[in-house]
Amino acid sequence: MKKIDYYRSKAIELRKQLFEKFYLLKEGHPGSVFSILDVLVVLYYGKFVKIKKNKLVDDVIMSKGHATVGQYPILKDLNIISKKDWNNWGKNLNTCLRMFGNHKIPGIKVSSGSLGHGIGLATGIAHSSKHNFKKKEVYVIISEGELYEGSTWEGLLLLANLKLDNVFIILDVNNNIILGDPRECLSLGDIKKKIESFNIHTEECDGHNFLQIEKKLSKMVKLKKPKCLIVNTIKGKGFKLMENKAKWHYWNEISDEQYKKSLTLLNENYDK
Repeated sequence: MKKIDYYRSKAIELRKQLFEKFYLLKEGHPGSVFSILDVLVVLYYGKFVKIKKNKLVDDVIMSKGHATVGQYPILKDLNIISKKDWNNWGKNLNTCLRMFGNHKIPGIKVSSGSLGHGIGLATGIAHSSKHNFKKKEVYVIISEGELYEGSTWEGLLLLANLKLDNVFIILDVNNNIILGDPRECLSLGDIKKKIESFNIHTEECDGHNFLQIEKKLSKMVKLKKPKCLIVNTIKGKGFKLMENKAKWHYWNEISDEQYKKSLTLLNENYDK
C-alpha cells in the first residue's frame, strides 16, 4: 500500500501546483486536467512510460489537448521539462510552456488541441515504430467528447485493421463536455461495446482508484492486440467548487478567499 499512498500524495501535490498556475494565469481547463491527473500519476510514476537518460522511450499523446498541462509538473519532476521553464510560466518570463501542448515542449510528442486526431497520430507513430523495429508503447488519452468526431472512428478503424498491439487508448469519461452531460446532448450509447466492435480489447475502471488503475494497466499492457481502458472520472476532481460542473471546462474567476479555501480543503475533499 506504500505505493498507493505515494500516488495519492503525488496527485494532491500536483493538483496544488496546477491550481496555483491556473490562478496565476487566469486561464486554462482545470476540470479536464483534474479528471485525468490520477491516471497520469500512475502512468509516469508507476513507470509504465519508460524513460532513458531523461528522454521518453514511450510516447503519451494527450489527444484532449486542453489537458496537456497536467503533464507539465510531472515532466518537470522527471527532469524532462526544466524547473526554470516551469517556474517562469505565468510570470511573463521566458518559458517553452503554453496552455496547449506542442511538439517543441520537451516530453510532449505532438501539438494537440483540435479534438479527434489522437488515435490517428498514435496509429501512425506505432505503425512506424513497428516498421523500424523500435520497441515503443504509444499511450493516447482521449475524451468522450472526441467520440463525436468522425476522425476518431476512422482512426479506430485503421488501428484495428493494422492490429497494433503497441497502442494503448485511455478514454477519460467524466460525463461533462462543454455543453454539459453528453448523455443529455446526444447519447453516445454503450461506448465499451462500440469500441469492442473494432476487436479492440476494452476494460473499465475507476479513474481515481490508484489500485484499480495500476492493476488494469499492468494486465492490459501485456496484451498482444490494441487495447482501450475506459476510466470513469470526476471533472474537476479534488476541488468542490468545480467538481461535476461543465462550466469548469474553462477557468472561472474566483476570489482570493475561494482560492485559499480550495487549497486548504484539497486534502480533505480529495477523498470524498
